[in-house]
Amino acid sequence: MHLTEQIKNYTPYNEQEARDQMQMLQYMSHTSDYLTRENPIAHFSASVWTLNQSYTKTLMVYHNIFNSWSWVGGHADGEPDLCAVALRELQEETGIKQASLLKPDIFSLETLTVNGHIKRGVYVPCHLHFNITYLAVADESAPLRIKPDENQNVSWLTFSDALTLPTEPWMIDVIYTKLIQKCKYLS
Repeated sequence: MHLTEQIKNYTPYNEQEARDQMQMLQYMSHTSDYLTRENPIAHFSASVWTLNQSYTKTLMVYHNIFNSWSWVGGHADGEPDLCAVALRELQEETGIKQASLLKPDIFSLETLTVNGHIKRGVYVPCHLHFNITYLAVADESAPLRIKPDENQNVSWLTFSDALTLPTEPWMIDVIYTKLIQKCKYLS
């Protein structure tokens, strides 16, 4: 199914998702390069909210650019299969080789602001990430590894720690809280 149809078919969890869904669809109807970073205003990214097998912890990285604990994700870079992007990022950023999707559909969506920053010696201006999040489960005892050019640490965090250790209030209050609330319905 095409990304536009996946987003249209998604049932928003709350007002944030409903408004972001409308924003994504409107943007997609007005531009064709929404899957690449060549679009400096807004482009799609994919994240994966990864749970341990008992659904009590989530896998997070200490992200270099955001200088904060963060979920795992990355740019679509032209790839329309955002689920594949999310799972690839999980392996690249954490070393987790085996993860299973708890469902193949979109778990969450959000429009994220990205502040201007330096990446590989080049200034990247402020822009938006139209982010699609997938839900996966992985073995908490599997070996983890840091990806030094992107993160400084990788760790399984309790949900409580996932709401106190990050330093980005909006991500905590709006995104991580929502993801954790949605996980309560998994058991």
